[in-house]
Amino acid sequence: MGSPAALFPPGPPGTGPSPADRPTDPLAADLPADRPTDPPAADLSADPPAAPLPTGFSTVAVLLFDQIPLFEASVPIAVFGERREGMPEFDVRAVAAEGGPVRTDAGMTLAAPYGLDAVDDADLVIVPTWRNPSAGRPPSPEALESLRRAHGRGATVVSLCLGTFVLAATGLLDGRPATTHWRYAGLLASAYPRVEVRPDVLYVDEGDILTSAGSTGGIDLCLHLVRRAYGTQVANTIARSLVTPPHRAGGQAQYIDHPVPAPAAGDPFGDVLDWALRHLDRELSVDALAARALMSRRTFDRRFRRATGTTPAQWLLHQRVLHARRLLETTAEPVEQVARRSGFASAVALRPHFRRQVGVSPTAYREAFGPGGTDGPDRGSDRGPDRTGHTDGVNLSVVG
Repeated sequence: MGSPAALFPPGPPGTGPSPADRPTDPLAADLPADRPTDPPAADLSADPPAAPLPTGFSTVAVLLFDQIPLFEASVPIAVFGERREGMPEFDVRAVAAEGGPVRTDAGMTLAAPYGLDAVDDADLVIVPTWRNPSAGRPPSPEALESLRRAHGRGATVVSLCLGTFVLAATGLLDGRPATTHWRYAGLLASAYPRVEVRPDVLYVDEGDILTSAGSTGGIDLCLHLVRRAYGTQVANTIARSLVTPPHRAGGQAQYIDHPVPAPAAGDPFGDVLDWALRHLDRELSVDALAARALMSRRTFDRRFRRATGTTPAQWLLHQRVLHARRLLETTAEPVEQVARRSGFASAVALRPHFRRQVGVSPTAYREAFGPGGTDGPDRGSDRGPDRTGHTDGVNLSVVG
């Protein structure tokens, strides 16, 4: 096995970690062989929203490197390269980032007709993947500089799957959150300690730079790019043509997720969180959860914040909204019933919390992503102000 690809030559001063920052053998730990291909779906959280994307894009440069996986290389071509009636047309340029034909890891050869100069006027620049990070041969300095130059002039720069290693080598991810395939997240974090690696999300949107997890996470991110620039209808039309969901959980995430780790067997703290998730329709208080965990309220609060990065009350509220999202996506139940099953007193009580986390009302969300059911007499009951003057109405002591 050669030296890991993360040990790329550093860029110009200030553009990336110094060699002293990087370990010599970040692949020392064995990688599990029985994990699923994709990471867990990303949830919404209360983090600040990402910086806005530039409005629209028309020229897409896709940088292809030698020995890359074929599937990931094809994702942006499939999303942006096909002509669809009534849809925006994109000028997609397959760029041979290292010159000459591009050989995939499956032995196929791709004819990429463009050179790196095609990146110079692209609105959107995508690194769809990278060869195995243990392959040893780094991307050329010319390719790295092309990416830095594109970002510097205002292009949106995107990596899918292992392409995040290439962006990390440019230094553009220093001080930023990013993600990659879960199997290589530890390697990315150890090789590039200035990158804030988020291994449990489908993608991270930083506005001008976006990164996705492995395999189909790249489709989620490409559809997200279309949705942000051209709207839900265009993104959904493209998704249907690809016979893929318009989004998975987190497919429209505007916040970076801080998921709660799976509870360990016999751990009273983990067990009580698992119990809470199975009883979100009940009236739950933080004091009651602490008592169930056999902890004082103070100890429970402290351990919870250390494990999740948020407070118990905020976590419970977030989980209630997430449960409502799932019900809106998968059932035709009236919004009123969805609200009560999620632990809210009414659809009116659900609305402000849902809008705050998701960005749209429950009814609008169902219209875009639901199974096609209607809410009947309750349709629209989540619109308008609460006549009683109350906005919470949650079966939870959300203020602790």
